[in-house]
Amino acid sequence: MPPSLRQLFAALLLVCPLWAQAQPMRYVYPPPESGSDVRLNYYWELLQAALDETAGKWGPYALQASPKVMNAGRAELLLAASSDISVMARTTSIARENALHPIRIPLDKGLTGYRLFLIKADTQAWTDPVRTLEQLQQLSIGQGATWVDTDILRANGFTVVTAPSYDLLLPMLNSNRFDLFSRGVNEISQELASGSRTYPALAIERKLLLYYPLPRYFFFPRTAEGERLAQRAEEGLRLLMKNGKFEKKYQIFKKSILSGLQLSGRRVFKITNPLLPAQTPLADRDLWDSLETELRAKP
Repeated sequence: MPPSLRQLFAALLLVCPLWAQAQPMRYVYPPPESGSDVRLNYYWELLQAALDETAGKWGPYALQASPKVMNAGRAELLLAASSDISVMARTTSIARENALHPIRIPLDKGLTGYRLFLIKADTQAWTDPVRTLEQLQQLSIGQGATWVDTDILRANGFTVVTAPSYDLLLPMLNSNRFDLFSRGVNEISQELASGSRTYPALAIERKLLLYYPLPRYFFFPRTAEGERLAQRAEEGLRLLMKNGKFEKKYQIFKKSILSGLQLSGRRVFKITNPLLPAQTPLADRDLWDSLETELRAKP
C-alpha cells in the first residue's frame, strides 16, 4: 500500500468510532413456542427501542429470533451455555439470577404477577363460590414444567399439573387434565383469541385474580460478551425511562392487553413468592404497576 494510502487509512481509524470498525452486536432470542404464540412480542419491541436509543454510543446491532425450535427450559440451558441465543425475557428467580445476568428492570411493571385463569366455560360454577385461599387451593392449576410459577404455586399449597411445553397446556385444559390455567393479565386475552379457534369451549374465569410479585427481566449469559450485551441493553432501557418513552410504550401495551378484560371487582388473592431474589427492586414504586384503578370495584 502506498504511504499516502496508509496515512489516509490510519487517519480514518482515528476519527472513525470504534463501533464502526466492529461487527454488529448480536441479540438472538428464542423463537415463539408455536405459530400463534405472540406472548413476548412487546418485550422484543422494547429491546429494539433500547438498542436504537444507544446506537450513537454502541453502534449497529442485529436483533432476531433463533431459527432453532426450543421450549423455555431448553432456551435457558442454551443461554447459560452461551449457545444459539444471547438474550431471553423471563420471569425471575434466585436460581435464574445465579445462573444468568439479569437486568433488574421489570419490563411489564410486574403485570405478569397478576394472574387470571383460563377455564372450560362450563366450569365457571366451580369458582363462583370461592371466597378464601383455601377454597381456591382445592382447584388444580396447569403450568409449564420449567416455569417459575410452578414452584411458587406449589410452595403456596396449590396442586400443579405440568406440561413440558406451552403448546400442550391448552389441549390438556380442554381435556380436563386440570381445572385452571393460570395466565398473566398480559397474556390471557391473546391466548384465548388464538386458542379458542381450536378449543371453543375455553373462556376466561370471571370472578377471581391471583397475585404474587413476579418481575420479568431480560437475561444474558454470564460471559464477557453477555455482560457487554447486557450493559448496552440496560443503558438503553434507562434512557427510555428517563425520556418517557418506556412509560409511553408500556401504557400502549397495557391498554391493548387489558382491553376487554373485566378486572373491576374481582376477588383478589395475594400469595408470597419465595423464589424472589433479595435484590428485587420492590421499593422503587416507579418500576411497578399496582393496577389499583383497574381493580377497584365500580360503584
